[in-house]
Amino acid sequence: MQFIRFSDLCAQGQAKGKRVFIRADLNVPQDDAGRITEDTRIRASIPAIRMALDAGAAVMVTSHLGRPTEGEFKPEDSLAPVAARLGQLMDRSVRLIANWVDGEFSVAPGEVVLLENCRLNVGEKKNKPELAAKLGALCDIFVHDAFGTAHRAEGTTYGIAETAPIACAGPLLAAEMDAIGKALANPKRPLVAIVAGSKVSTKLTILQSLAKNVDGLIVA
Repeated sequence: MQFIRFSDLCAQGQAKGKRVFIRADLNVPQDDAGRITEDTRIRASIPAIRMALDAGAAVMVTSHLGRPTEGEFKPEDSLAPVAARLGQLMDRSVRLIANWVDGEFSVAPGEVVLLENCRLNVGEKKNKPELAAKLGALCDIFVHDAFGTAHRAEGTTYGIAETAPIACAGPLLAAEMDAIGKALANPKRPLVAIVAGSKVSTKLTILQSLAKNVDGLIVA
């Protein structure tokens, strides 16, 4: 499976001094007080962030959290607890930036900032062209590293990939794509695919594609 890998861009020096926008999956569970109860997704996002920092990039990271209403900020929708935990795990300060779509903030090479819950942005879920254009203008390189949301054609998963100068796969997404490519290119038969998770309606195109390549399909 051919695609641009962020690791290759870093190895070639293409990220040095550049603005790198990473779409991560930081949608972690929280208790009623907003405390993070399980941080695996935050830990899993760190390799891509470190890769960008080590390459000398100015790093912006965003994610969705929960199911907020676009344009209506509520404290429980904030990525503030995620910024705090990410900072602890990386042993560095991670600023949380609100109202970031118009680019009225600064980030220096060697610095990482967390951009507030992307699903608060008007037009995110429907991938509005106006939002996509603004997202692409924020960066020199867009890194998609959120496999769990890769099937959604939203502003920060799809629109920005069309408008950013360079779009590539981060290490998490690349690993998943490699595994899928290996499984489908020359699989042992019979081949059965198991697709789990909620909201099956959002996975219909994936299921249709898989059905053409497998001998059996189980939706759990």
